[in-house]
Amino acid sequence: MKENIFIDPQLQKREKKSKRFKFMALFSLVISTLFLIWFLADIINKALPAFKSSWIQIELTYTKDGIKNPRKMINKKYRKLISKPYLRDLRFNVEKNPQLLNKTLLTWVLADDKVDQYLKNHNNRLKPKEIKIIEKLKKQNRVKFKFNSIFFTNGDSKHPEYAGLFSAAIGTVLTLIVTLAFAFPIGVMSSIYLEEFAPKNRFSEFIEININNLAAIPSILFGLLGLAVFISLFHLPRSSPLVGGLTLGLMILPIIIVSSRAALRSIPESIKEAGYGLGLTKWQIIRDHVLPLAMPGILTGSIIGLATAIGETAPLIMVGMIAFSPDYPTSFTDAATVLPAQIFTWASMPEIAYVEKTAAAILVLLTILVSLNAIAIYLRKKYQIKY
Repeated sequence: MKENIFIDPQLQKREKKSKRFKFMALFSLVISTLFLIWFLADIINKALPAFKSSWIQIELTYTKDGIKNPRKMINKKYRKLISKPYLRDLRFNVEKNPQLLNKTLLTWVLADDKVDQYLKNHNNRLKPKEIKIIEKLKKQNRVKFKFNSIFFTNGDSKHPEYAGLFSAAIGTVLTLIVTLAFAFPIGVMSSIYLEEFAPKNRFSEFIEININNLAAIPSILFGLLGLAVFISLFHLPRSSPLVGGLTLGLMILPIIIVSSRAALRSIPESIKEAGYGLGLTKWQIIRDHVLPLAMPGILTGSIIGLATAIGETAPLIMVGMIAFSPDYPTSFTDAATVLPAQIFTWASMPEIAYVEKTAAAILVLLTILVSLNAIAIYLRKKYQIKY
């Protein structure tokens, strides 16, 4: 005889709601993953052409007049097809090799951005006459692609084919050095004081609340603060890595303090009690035992803070670090730009060739960010001590 099993209707409703919730969560995960894949694929597809440059082989006549005016070194029909800044640099070949004077040689030269875009099957502004010349050179095997080392060795340029990331990369490194040197010691010492020495009263609670709030305010406000304090008040050089680093240091300071406090709080009280039992002072316990054990967590938070800083543009625009920088900075007070600001500048340029330059720079920046996060995860896993 079959038994009638009673099923609670409320339980059935809860199970259905649970299944719907799981489905929605899985659906959201799939959509976000597909969007991320599409985003990365689009960036990579646009960026890959930037890593190769177009070169054409033409006759160059090395004369004294050509050294003064490089355009006179080549036939008139080729003048609009060659990169102007690259052609200007060719005169240095004669200074290094005087035997080239009064000689006509077939030479590989960097093509103009319009030629480069035509050879890559992108939109271009070449005239029909210029296209015929390029097609003729292609039939003669006098057109080829090379790895675009210029993109990594040159600074910014008004000519897309000659523009590179080198000056922005150096500016980024100098800015991050200042950021880390300013924010790391102040952040760690502040977290030690707040966690271990500060009395638990309304004043310390007020400070803690404000530190947590500072970690969530818009980054452009830190740019305004840097403009008002470091430039207007202390008269530090505008557009310099020094000002940019100090501004970004203020921005990531709350992140370092919060993460460092969490790392210090994770150390068991038994370690401190053992130190007191041996007659150590509180500072000796923190310096020799608590701080070394908390350092992996502190470093992880600091690296994540740096990764946040390296992707910021708004505060650096406020302190002038969006300047045109064809030459790389040699000190912390020279005018400089950084990778995010360089990307912002290229994205606003009218030339079509800057589209692939922008995508390639984004890809480089994403690689750096992923590397920094990977280092943070590695340090946390490698040096983490389980109790």
